[in-house]
Amino acid sequence: MRKKVDERTENPSPSESPIATFISRLTGYVADGLRYWEPRRAIFNIALAAVVAGHFVAAWPRSWTELTFNTILVFFFLAVLANVCYCAVYVVDLFVQFSGLHPAWSKGRMAILIVGTAFAAVIAHFFAMNIFGSN
Repeated sequence: MRKKVDERTENPSPSESPIATFISRLTGYVADGLRYWEPRRAIFNIALAAVVAGHFVAAWPRSWTELTFNTILVFFFLAVLANVCYCAVYVVDLFVQFSGLHPAWSKGRMAILIVGTAFAAVIAHFFAMNIFGSN
């Protein structure tokens, strides 16, 4: 599919309008981004859950007393917020794809996944440490 998108964007038919060409490129790039990033969202969420679970276990048995309905709602809110922030990668992904650097982007995507997940895990660490009182 990627090759088809590249051929279509590099050699648009003379009758295609610039807007149609742009929309064609955009839909191809969005589909490519979705195919790459959405399966990796699970890795992101598992990493954050592992950080929170680690703090919960480290602060046991005190963490059990801190686990209230409101604490669960806070974690739900933070999980949704983290996943909204995860979507910021699509802006970067589309920018790079439109720049024509797609061949080199495979390594860049992995680097962004690792750095972004590590950054989110650090934020989760501080929130969980504060909530559960673990060090």
